[in-house]
Amino acid sequence: MPLSVRPLSAHIGAEIRGLDLSTPPAPDTMADLRQAWLDHIVLIYRGQTLDPDQQRAFVSLWGEIGGRANRLPANKPRQQQGPDYNAAAMLVSNIRENGKPIGVLPDGELWFHHDMCYAAQPNRASFLYAIKVPSEGGNTKFANMYQAYDNLPQRLKDRIEGRTVLQAFDEIQDSRLDLSSIDIADIKHCHQPIVLRHPETGRRALYVNRLMSHRVEGLSDAESDDLLEELYTFTEDPALTYEHVWQPGDLLMWDNLCSIHARTDFPKDQHRLMRRMTIAGSTVIPAWDNQTAAE
Repeated sequence: MPLSVRPLSAHIGAEIRGLDLSTPPAPDTMADLRQAWLDHIVLIYRGQTLDPDQQRAFVSLWGEIGGRANRLPANKPRQQQGPDYNAAAMLVSNIRENGKPIGVLPDGELWFHHDMCYAAQPNRASFLYAIKVPSEGGNTKFANMYQAYDNLPQRLKDRIEGRTVLQAFDEIQDSRLDLSSIDIADIKHCHQPIVLRHPETGRRALYVNRLMSHRVEGLSDAESDDLLEELYTFTEDPALTYEHVWQPGDLLMWDNLCSIHARTDFPKDQHRLMRRMTIAGSTVIPAWDNQTAAE
């Protein structure tokens, strides 16, 4: 079956049909896929049967494989665990063995976020492969941050121009932090531009999210909270989102710079098992910086 690209919503997401990813696509097909990715931000490939090596082979065609997310600061590095530890693959699962989850982010809802925005060089893209899914819930929502920025009134664009925001996340809590009760040095964190310039498209995208964005530099706490809440009305606009209902064998890939994603709740007594890989990124380019990846 020839390759086809089927948009899934008005602003984000497309399903790719006609590919078996167990064998890496040809270079001309990869060129078409990359353009589809730049156009649609999220690509979905259904009905795939992939072992870790096959998934990694496909991911590697998009760039350097990223290491497993480490949300801990440099003075508290993650310890490798077990003989099956894989630095390129991370399980996202609520399955437990001996009372402990076999993966990360095990249960419940996750608010909208950018993956690893709390790192100085966030991963560029994430690839999530569904192995087991619950009968209901556990869906993933995606929202277009190019369009979120474009939709801002000029007064907001002017107010956030040149500003940065503190991004922070805790490995253990997996929920929004109360920064008043912790030492920020004990968790991974980074100041990032509120608006970034995409390294390939050159477009501006909002780079704030409800789960990990905490404090706008140069504003009081109250002013910062008010500004972020107003921005979230644009980033979480349902008109800009696509909600993916998972099936086993789905592989999803998304651009972490120009999208946010969230997970809906699902029954705790039902298993959800995903295998996540990434491609590495680089320092985020502020929107007011005219450099591009080509430079």
